[in-house]
Amino acid sequence: MSRIETIEQELRDAMKARDIERRDALRLILNALKGSQKELQRPLTEEEELQVLQRERKRRIEAAEAFRSGGREEQAAGEERELAILEEFMPTPLSEEEIEDIVDDVIAEVGATSMADLGRVMADVMPQVAGRTDGSVVSQIVREKLA
Repeated sequence: MSRIETIEQELRDAMKARDIERRDALRLILNALKGSQKELQRPLTEEEELQVLQRERKRRIEAAEAFRSGGREEQAAGEERELAILEEFMPTPLSEEEIEDIVDDVIAEVGATSMADLGRVMADVMPQVAGRTDGSVVSQIVREKLA
């Protein structure tokens, strides 16, 4: 069962349970996925679904921060509730230790020795951690290892 089908089923369940907040969040997520699918004019691959969810996750985080900095705590909390629902459909995030292990393996594999090799290391690491961590975290760890 694809993520879209899973989310559609969760949406039906939320509607039956009259859980308005969950229903609305699921509709937004489903709309983003189906919009991307329509744009590509084909079903999304699992990796593409994950990219859409990551993009939506990032939007929720940024919106919550913006609301909070504007003193609109209630809207920020709403964005965070949507984020929690969204994260149910994403793979479990990697710990910093797991990321470091992957980075160490790639550095050894590529033979990276300096910051000049940053791009090569990142290119090999990112597909392995896709959807399970933020690229900025990976970049920071790689920079620390190569420094």
